[in-house]
Amino acid sequence: MKSLISTFMLLSILSFAGVTTAEPAASAVEIKTLANPSEPVAVAVAVAAEIAAPAAVPAPAANKGDTAWMIVATVLVILMVIPGLALFYGGMVRAKNMLSILMQVFVIFSLTAVLWAIYGYSVAFTEGGAFFGGFDKLFLKGITPDSLAATFSKGVYVPEYIYVAFQLTFSAITPALIIGAFAERVKFSAILLFTVIWFSFSYLPLAHMVWYWAGPDAYTDAAAAEKAGATAGFLFQKGALDFAGGTVVHINAGIAGLVGCLMIGKRIGFKKESLAPHSVTMTMIGASLLWVGWFGFNVGSNLEANGLAALVFVNTLLAAAAATLGWVFAEWLLRGKPSMLGGASGAVAGLVAITPACGWAGPMGAILLGLVAGVVCFWSVTSLKSKLGYDDSLDAFGVHGIGGILGALGTAVVASPALGGTGVWDYVSNSVADYSMTGQLISQSWGVIIAVVWSGVVSYVAYKFVDIVIGLRVAEEVEREGLDVSSHGETAYHL
Repeated sequence: MKSLISTFMLLSILSFAGVTTAEPAASAVEIKTLANPSEPVAVAVAVAAEIAAPAAVPAPAANKGDTAWMIVATVLVILMVIPGLALFYGGMVRAKNMLSILMQVFVIFSLTAVLWAIYGYSVAFTEGGAFFGGFDKLFLKGITPDSLAATFSKGVYVPEYIYVAFQLTFSAITPALIIGAFAERVKFSAILLFTVIWFSFSYLPLAHMVWYWAGPDAYTDAAAAEKAGATAGFLFQKGALDFAGGTVVHINAGIAGLVGCLMIGKRIGFKKESLAPHSVTMTMIGASLLWVGWFGFNVGSNLEANGLAALVFVNTLLAAAAATLGWVFAEWLLRGKPSMLGGASGAVAGLVAITPACGWAGPMGAILLGLVAGVVCFWSVTSLKSKLGYDDSLDAFGVHGIGGILGALGTAVVASPALGGTGVWDYVSNSVADYSMTGQLISQSWGVIIAVVWSGVVSYVAYKFVDIVIGLRVAEEVEREGLDVSSHGETAYHL
């Protein structure tokens, strides 16, 4: 009888524990053999306590699917720069300067990659002030294969190393864009020195101002959100939206290019002799590589392979297509013939304009933004440049500066849920926040003004310093001969 009662008590306790535990207990119970049948109650209590104990919270881990996508996206952005941008720019210069453009883009990419690893990542993406980050991760100190970087979803992470590499590619393409404004007339050594200074004092602080934040997990309630927000970059605190680099990359580079071409002066023979592109074929190939690579640029900026990434993909595709049509038909209407160079430039203009808005616009908003960008950028590289008389050789300002400003301000419009946009996510309520187009336009204006002023001032000082130290411009005879032979001892073609 005593054994029967003990067995009944054991079964009752096990049954009660199975009912009250938060998760199914059957899979967690280990069948135990009673070594001493005279002590079944003590064993039953121990087993029940083991079942009722809460399961350990798993440590945060990187999502393998997101990680795989970020590796692909990073490779795509590298493809944008080398060879995409190099061929796009290279085809637009004269044959005697083709190799110099390829060399400049290639070496700028390599130089900034190393600078990014040494100090760039730390200054841009660690907590510090509102304008600059800190030095906690100089030389990538403290980053291991197990280090994680936050995404835009709570509890979702990617390895920090791939985040470092992805952001590296953004820092590398930005100074390479600038050279299009003063192609065919600047010393190679001057470009490299300028790149170091401008990267350090224009790109890095703007990247920190726009993109640095504590991550979504820090926004648990209103008080925590206020505390986390205080550590974010200046423009992030102002509410400026820039999904993939409208201000950080395009306005930043476009303004630097404009300042450069004004300070350096026009090419010899500007408006007096033919300075036509030597290979529109190369430019078209480069534009196509840029278009393909831009999916890594924009979609990769989502940091996750999910539904929003699909929306960004569609927006990027449609905006570029619409801008191509906008530019081509504007050129056809005003000049009588549509050109391949115009089509390629239009596609890039649309890609530039959608970059800040791609994560917040709806597909129809992306088409609208692309159409407007194609027409406005066509006007900027023809009428505006002609009226003001500056020699922006490859239209770095006309496409990236103007397109970036248009896209940054247009984000406030196309992001509106009333117009098919996604609105802005509130990480405290975990829902879409109330949207004010006027309020967002003010925030976007903050981003544009700061980017224009900051880049303009830093660029002016950097150009002045380089000119004093080593000189910016090549000698007249060197410019006439071409930079391929005079600067690099090679030629792009042997015909």
